[in-house]
Amino acid sequence: MIPDRLQPVLERVTPLAERFRAEGFTLYLVGGVVRDLLLGRDLTGGRDIDLTTDARPADTKRLLKGWAESVWTQGERFGTIGCRRDGWDFEITTHRAEAYAPESRKPEVVFSDAVEADLSRRDFTVNAMALALPEPRLIDPFGGADDLAAGRLRTPLAPEESFSDDPLRMLRAARFVAGYDLAPDPELRAAVETMADRLTIVSAERIRDEFDKLIVVPDPAPGLWFLVDTGLIDRFVPEFGKLRLEQDPIHRHKDVLTHTIAVVGNTRPERIVRLAAFYHDVGKPRTRSFDSGKVSFHHHEVVGARMTRERMKALKYSGDDVEAVTRLVFLHLRFHTYQMGWTDAAVRRFVRDAGDLLPELIELTRCDCTTRNEKKARMLSRRMDELEARIAELREREELASIRPDLDGNQVMAHLALAPGRDVGDALDFLLELRLEEGPLGEQEAYRRLDAWWAERRAAPEG
Repeated sequence: MIPDRLQPVLERVTPLAERFRAEGFTLYLVGGVVRDLLLGRDLTGGRDIDLTTDARPADTKRLLKGWAESVWTQGERFGTIGCRRDGWDFEITTHRAEAYAPESRKPEVVFSDAVEADLSRRDFTVNAMALALPEPRLIDPFGGADDLAAGRLRTPLAPEESFSDDPLRMLRAARFVAGYDLAPDPELRAAVETMADRLTIVSAERIRDEFDKLIVVPDPAPGLWFLVDTGLIDRFVPEFGKLRLEQDPIHRHKDVLTHTIAVVGNTRPERIVRLAAFYHDVGKPRTRSFDSGKVSFHHHEVVGARMTRERMKALKYSGDDVEAVTRLVFLHLRFHTYQMGWTDAAVRRFVRDAGDLLPELIELTRCDCTTRNEKKARMLSRRMDELEARIAELREREELASIRPDLDGNQVMAHLALAPGRDVGDALDFLLELRLEEGPLGEQEAYRRLDAWWAERRAAPEG
C-alpha cells in the first residue's frame, strides 16, 4: 500500500517515469524523499525531487522535451539534467560510479547501468535507497531501512572508500548524527579520525554550506561534539576545539566548550544567531588569565570578534554575514556592563549599537546564561526582562529604531556656513552624543547647543 504522504510526489513523477519506461529506461526516486518516507516525515512541503536513471544525459534531455517547462544542463558533464514542471524542480542524474582522485576536488565521472552501483557511491546507507518507478518498489541493497530503524549511521562501502570519494561526507556525517539522531558506526568514526586531513582538499564554500546545514538542525550538539571528538573541527575552525580549556584544581572555571555548545542549542535554529553563539566565546583561550585564584577572560569579546571575522572570511562567508556575526560577538557582553540599572542613555546606546540585530543580541545574551545556579539564572532573566521593558518604554516616546542627530549634515553646513569636511562630521558626532544622552532635543535646542559647541571649538587654541 502506498502511503498517502507519497502521493503528491508520485503524481508528479509517474508520468515522467512512464516516458522513460517507454524508451526502455528506468527512473528511480532517490535521496531524502526515500529516507523521509521511511521516517514517516511529511513530504508535501518539498518541491525539489532527486531522481536517477540508466538513461544517459542525451537521452534524458530528449525525453524531457515536451514534458518539462524548462530544462537546465549546467551539471550535464556530471550526468545531471535539471528541469521544472508545475512549480516542481527535478534533478535527473545518470547512474554514476565515480571516484575522486586522491588529491582532486572534482570527481572523475563514470556512468553505470545498474542502480546498485549508483547507490554504492552515495554517502550513507540511509541515503543509499531508491524507489523504482512508475510502480514504487524499494531498492535497498545496503540495509539503509534497518539502519534508520536502529538509529545507526554507516556508509554503503568501507568508510575509507566513501570518504576518499568525497571528504565532505565526513562533515555531513555530523549533520546526520545531530539531525536524525543516528549513532556513528565505530568504523565510520575511526575513519573520520584517521582521514580528517583529507577535508583540506574540499573548497571553503562547500565546507561553509555543509556546516551551515548542521548549525540549524533543532539540536546540533551531538554533531558538534562529533566534530570536536574526531578532530574534524580543527581542519576548518581550529579555534573552536581550543575552547576545551584544561581544568586545574586551583583555578576552577566552567568548561567553555561545553558551555558554548549548550548556548548554540539554546538559541532558535536561525543561522546568524546560531553562528554568533558558536563563535561568541572563541576569544577566551587567548585572553585567559589568573588573579587571586580566579580565572578571567578580559576583553575576550574584542579578541573573539576579530578572530570570528578572520575565520568567517576564510570560509568565504558573505560580507553581510561576517559583519552581522562579528557585531553580535563583539556586543554579547554589553548587557553585563550595566550593573546599576538602565538609564535612558544606556538603553539608547544599546539599541543604536545593536541596530537591526537587536532581537538576535537579546536572544544571544539570554541564551548565554547556562548557569546551574537557579538564583543567578533568575536574576539574569529578570534583568533582561527589565531591559526589554525599558526598550519598549523608550520606543513609545522616541524613534529608537533610527537614532540620529536632531540636525542633518545639510542643516549643520547651512547654519555654520561650512563646506563638507571634518568640522561637519565632528558637529554631527557631537549632536549624536547629545541625542544618545538626552533623547530628542528638537531643532531649536539643537541649534542652540550647536552654536555653543562651535563657539567653544573656535575659541580653543590649535594643536
